[in-house]
Amino acid sequence: MSIQKPTLPRGTRDFGPEQMVKRNFIFDTIRRTFQKYGFQPLETPTIENLSVLMGKYGEEGDQLLFKVLNSGNFLDGLQPADIDEGYKKLTPKIAEKGLRYDLTVPFARYVVMNRGELTFPFKRYQLQPVWRADRPQKGRYREFYQCDADVVGTTSLICEAEIVAMLHEIFGGLGIGDFTIKINNRKILSGIAEVIGVAGMESALFVAIDKLDKIGKEKVEEELREKGLSEASIKKLQPLFGAPTSNREAFENLKDWLQNSQVGMKGVQELEQVWKYIRTMGIPEKKLQLDITLARGLSYYTGAIFEVKANGVQIGSISGGGRYDNLTAAFGVPNLSGVGISLGVDRIYDVMEELNLFPSDSGTTTRLLFTNFDAQAEEFSLSLLQKARAAGINAELFPESSKLKKQLDYADRKRIPFVVLIGSEEMESGLLTLKNMTTGEQEKLTADQILAKLA
Repeated sequence: MSIQKPTLPRGTRDFGPEQMVKRNFIFDTIRRTFQKYGFQPLETPTIENLSVLMGKYGEEGDQLLFKVLNSGNFLDGLQPADIDEGYKKLTPKIAEKGLRYDLTVPFARYVVMNRGELTFPFKRYQLQPVWRADRPQKGRYREFYQCDADVVGTTSLICEAEIVAMLHEIFGGLGIGDFTIKINNRKILSGIAEVIGVAGMESALFVAIDKLDKIGKEKVEEELREKGLSEASIKKLQPLFGAPTSNREAFENLKDWLQNSQVGMKGVQELEQVWKYIRTMGIPEKKLQLDITLARGLSYYTGAIFEVKANGVQIGSISGGGRYDNLTAAFGVPNLSGVGISLGVDRIYDVMEELNLFPSDSGTTTRLLFTNFDAQAEEFSLSLLQKARAAGINAELFPESSKLKKQLDYADRKRIPFVVLIGSEEMESGLLTLKNMTTGEQEKLTADQILAKLA
């Protein structure tokens, strides 16, 4: 029998203990903040029926869904003609389920299935992995965690302001101080399309404009010509390329530009109200940017659009979201408005690693190690071990009698900051030796003093 070399599927990763402690630091910070703002936890299954998932993410999304082959002989009953019809018609015959692509569609399904028992507005948060059959690259994985917070059942713009407040608190808590929250409104995008004479062509227009940072103004205009925009329309689009010095100036410019578009002005008014709420809540505005080129989620966002960038690192957005008016329409419940945000934990992790932002003690899980020199010392240490844990100290006993060097090496490699040395002298006197592994200092203390010092 040949020995198989173990491998990982491309676009997936193992997370060892040191990485998991850091990831848990991120999760705990996010979870704590979501709960502080009144969001309740929710989990949905890893697999969903393909009938729930298909058609919700566009044609490209359908192709990026990981399909789960039916159990048993999934080819049973198939005819050669079925294969000749192509993958679109073949897929439902051999795969009824798929891995979830995001947390939003499962959330919509859950809301519709349980709407009779839910309290609206319903605020939920969800921290779970999702899967996409994407091409792996830096900052993009096939399996990654999303952390979503959504509130459905209200059109109140206070929810948008609270999202901004949560983002400030989360990134502040993680130590990511230099970030920008970009905000736009889908109605503003419709208004721009209207005033330049290409109403209904927002998708083509803004897919090109979204590339502005990457390819520059001239290449964007070239792409717009290829998509059928006239020179007159491109000329009317010029205010988009100007860079206002402040949000206030950006608002004034927009009002002037979109004054003849009712939908555009409605978008401006909505964002102005969000800004007013943000000021009332005392949230600093310096990290907020009104960005009218921001055009994510064109097929489903109907109001505010959010994106967060960490400055100083070459990694894509670390958070995004927006307002939607038809989250549950695909499942037969129209007009249920909501707004939400999604945080990309894997990208946040990469940002924090690159900027060296994790706390220095984030790799520590055990704080106190009891040594083990012989059966008598082992018994003495075991009696103290549970006392330490009861006092809230992460503690362990070296599991076998060994030389001191081996036990101290173990503590060093695991980054355990304190070791209690217990030999015959310590057991007789009741004064135990506490060694600080960082400074090398040792002091004689009673068990109670040690627990009080570390608790």
